[in-house]
Amino acid sequence: MRRIVVVAGSVFFAQNLLAQGAATVIHAGRVLDGRGGTLRNVTIVVEGSKITRVDTARARRRAADYELGTLTVLPGLIDSHAHLAWYFNRAGKLHTANDGDTPAQSILAAAGNAYTTLLAGFTTVQSPGSFEDKDLRDAIASGAIPGPRVLTSLEPLEDPTLSPDSLRMLVRERKKQGADFIKIFASKSIRQGGAATMTVAQMEAMCSEARAQGLRTLVHAHSTESIERSIRAGCTQIEHGLFATDEVLKEMAQRGTIFDPQCRLIFQNYLDNRPKFDGIGNFNAAGFTAMEKAIPVARTTFQHAIAIPNLKIVFGTDAVAGAHGRNAEDLVCRVKEGKQSPMKVIISATSAAAEAMGLEKTIGSIAPGYQADIIAVEGDPTVDITALQRVRFVMKEGRVYTVLPRK
Repeated sequence: MRRIVVVAGSVFFAQNLLAQGAATVIHAGRVLDGRGGTLRNVTIVVEGSKITRVDTARARRRAADYELGTLTVLPGLIDSHAHLAWYFNRAGKLHTANDGDTPAQSILAAAGNAYTTLLAGFTTVQSPGSFEDKDLRDAIASGAIPGPRVLTSLEPLEDPTLSPDSLRMLVRERKKQGADFIKIFASKSIRQGGAATMTVAQMEAMCSEARAQGLRTLVHAHSTESIERSIRAGCTQIEHGLFATDEVLKEMAQRGTIFDPQCRLIFQNYLDNRPKFDGIGNFNAAGFTAMEKAIPVARTTFQHAIAIPNLKIVFGTDAVAGAHGRNAEDLVCRVKEGKQSPMKVIISATSAAAEAMGLEKTIGSIAPGYQADIIAVEGDPTVDITALQRVRFVMKEGRVYTVLPRK
């Protein structure tokens, strides 16, 4: 067994953090493969950062390093929309550029959010986005700090006064700056009513240029008009889509546009932490009323979306300050309020999300050749989705970050 070091209630395996040479063997009584399959009595062999074997035969060649037989093992979860750089400052308010926090304080807060998210079972997040994400992404990728794999758009494109040619130039600039994808605001926020802000020509310019640069596009769009413009411009993925009609959802399915709706967490988090947001930007009385009204609308839109044949739906929370580490609450909401089956919800946060990111051959599944992003939860989430909130084991790229006892 590996030597362990206990820090702040979590268990770090020193050998895993320092050397990845030896094979690691995990035994699990139940494994969800991330693609809709369930395996029993499974031995998973990890070498370096990858899974090399998944055996279901009873005989095991050697004793397991991690005996997880009483837990449910599944791929590390993926949040397609999270803002790790958002945090509450020393005054207990949402951090803003002019609140007096130093860059060091801000990046430390973002690193804390990343670690909290990792321990919640999310081994990959997509941040659309801020320039601060780049340093965080690279530090995690280098192994300097613990956190989920981060993909970022850097700063989003949101100025509706720019010409199509200027917006194309910004797309190229983002690629040079190191963006993994492009984030576009095609509508106002829900606190401002969600009306369309970009023209057809602007949307076509940004999304076509992104395709030419080999980049995906994630589009913030609430109104039907903004969603339609984004779909017809060939954009990759719609975020939020609060006011999407059945007709526009069907068009998304026909054109292969990916949909990333939220269920409850983002709105509830703002309401629960109202004093920390109130008075900053459009966080005002009208904005909070709009978010209260958005909760039942989001639930209904999600229910309609899952009823549309062939619509590709992925999981994203839009987690901001106050919501980091609570990401799985929206998975629970999708089952309990959205009425989606637990297995489909799990797929939306594993293999479906990986495919949407172009990483379907790398993450999102437990199979040989995939990154060893493996978590274990207490209970069976296909029966009780709240099991995803009881994470007891987290491995990312072959490194074990925590093993917690059953509660």
